[in-house]
Amino acid sequence: MITLTIDDGIAEVVLDAPGKLNALDEVALAKLDDSYQRAEAAGARALLLRGEGRAFCAGRDISAVDPATDDALGYLRDRVTPLLRRMAAFPAPTFAAAQGACLGVGLGLLIATDVVYVADDAKIGSPFAGLGATLDSGGHALFFERLGAHRTLDLIYTAELMSGSEAVASGLFSRAVPKDKLLPFTRARVEKVARGATGAFLASKRLVTELRDERVAFWTSVAHENEAQGDLCLTEDYREGFAAFQEKRAPRFTGSEPHDR
Repeated sequence: MITLTIDDGIAEVVLDAPGKLNALDEVALAKLDDSYQRAEAAGARALLLRGEGRAFCAGRDISAVDPATDDALGYLRDRVTPLLRRMAAFPAPTFAAAQGACLGVGLGLLIATDVVYVADDAKIGSPFAGLGATLDSGGHALFFERLGAHRTLDLIYTAELMSGSEAVASGLFSRAVPKDKLLPFTRARVEKVARGATGAFLASKRLVTELRDERVAFWTSVAHENEAQGDLCLTEDYREGFAAFQEKRAPRFTGSEPHDR
């Protein structure tokens, strides 16, 4: 079950099947995709993704999968990857609060999110050695980029899981938080960002995505930063931010982007 609430510009998407550790079948993936579409259509200025119960998401729901007829390629290529692309391209800052198991597709959901806060005792890695399967949903790219080849293959071969604290110390995610404080901590951050200059945040999101996906050269990125700043100076939020600073008051941002001239 997937639920979506939108309040005061903040969308909260919840994986709500705690009895199966929020594992995802094709129906759940479609509902998750629909939630992101609806949040985008509603003009959400920030989005929080979380899971109910003791796990964020244990990955694919394989409880009813027959390995003799399983179409793993179709599940990943036609269901998971389009969802991850939609999540990564969401036109507002996105956050995840992740506790317990964050595995397989569950790990992919985190990779496709802008900012990830994990419980210090979360479980992150590649548990597939015992299934005769391999890491998916972007896990190889994330682990290799942050951990290097040796540690990546060590995790895959041994199915050893990292704690949330270890994952953050290794540069995988943003911050580790005690699990009883994880959700209020994340919600407070999301609320603050949703009141911010989200148009400027999206400019940074595009610049970081370009660096990650296109590996642009340093001076090319600097040039694109310059252009982004030039565009932003024509927005209402840019003018409001400068005026608030000069008038020594808190800014009142609306999330304006360059096309809102």
